[in-house]
Amino acid sequence: MSVTKEKFGECDKGTVYAYTLVNKNGLSAEILNYGGVIRKLIYKGIDVVLGYDTLEEYLSSNTYFSCLIGRNSNRIENSEFELNGKTYKLFANDGENNLHGGRSGFDKKIWDVQIIDEDEPSLVLGITSPDGEEGFPGTVNVKVTYTLTNDNSLKINYEGEGDEDTIFNMTNHAYFNLNGHDSGTISSHVLWMNSDFYTPNSQNCIPTGEIHTVSDTPFDFRLKKTFGKRFAIEHHQIELFGGFDHNFVLNGTGYRKVAVLKGDKSGISMEVYTDRPGIQLYTGNAIKEDKRCKDGATYGKHSGLCLETQAFPNNLRHSHFPTSILRKGVKFKTITEYRFV
Repeated sequence: MSVTKEKFGECDKGTVYAYTLVNKNGLSAEILNYGGVIRKLIYKGIDVVLGYDTLEEYLSSNTYFSCLIGRNSNRIENSEFELNGKTYKLFANDGENNLHGGRSGFDKKIWDVQIIDEDEPSLVLGITSPDGEEGFPGTVNVKVTYTLTNDNSLKINYEGEGDEDTIFNMTNHAYFNLNGHDSGTISSHVLWMNSDFYTPNSQNCIPTGEIHTVSDTPFDFRLKKTFGKRFAIEHHQIELFGGFDHNFVLNGTGYRKVAVLKGDKSGISMEVYTDRPGIQLYTGNAIKEDKRCKDGATYGKHSGLCLETQAFPNNLRHSHFPTSILRKGVKFKTITEYRFV
């Protein structure tokens, strides 16, 4: 229904613009061409994503607030992987490990933009990731389309195609707080997730290769309980990270509803749909108190949570995990949708 464009700032990579999409029901999203950041997502007058007011704050932050992640989401152990008998060394930006694509991942790019101002407004972002960037093989052409649908969804279409076999596992790192980005913690939010299993982590937050049942653990989101009660349960994996930062094995295949998150104060519910095999639940455990945030808000631990659809982290080391290998000439396509009800 409507797409507008406004200058957001300047950096050494170029001019950054903010694009605001509005659907016929008043759902709106403000998206930056820097990192594909979802800076605002407003439903029923409530902005439900964490963020900053200025470009300088995004440039200096390491929180990955609501940006595109690539080529690879999550961690790669020891910052290397083997593909077709060759070992590729990546930049280590998380201790000894590679996190979210490396030192200069897709979150730090200025993307090309195409506006589609139709009944369901869209923003099409594109980049070319050259061979060897951050250590990954092959040149990959990437396209991400954000669409606001008439049934109050933010739909994200990811596409990629490389000229060599490579790794490709994109996601969006949106931090949600359905009571409003400035409303405090998500401890009283309720999450339902269609998952019978999760992958436990090493102390470096990397899946060990084990797949554990969620039954009789705080990882069982088939049962509705608030996060606060789950944080308080004595469980090694929760204590290790101060909350959740884990990959969940999603039940079923194909495009399906995999999760529902509800804010206790606002009553807003958000349904998550995807065709991906896994989802990373991250409860903002490492958010440090920051008074420079959007609209003067102060964020801290557990101020927001992420539901990052993905292939399982570190999957090249575990053959029973769904792979993130993208073969030469094969078109990668996947969809994730956040629907508000």
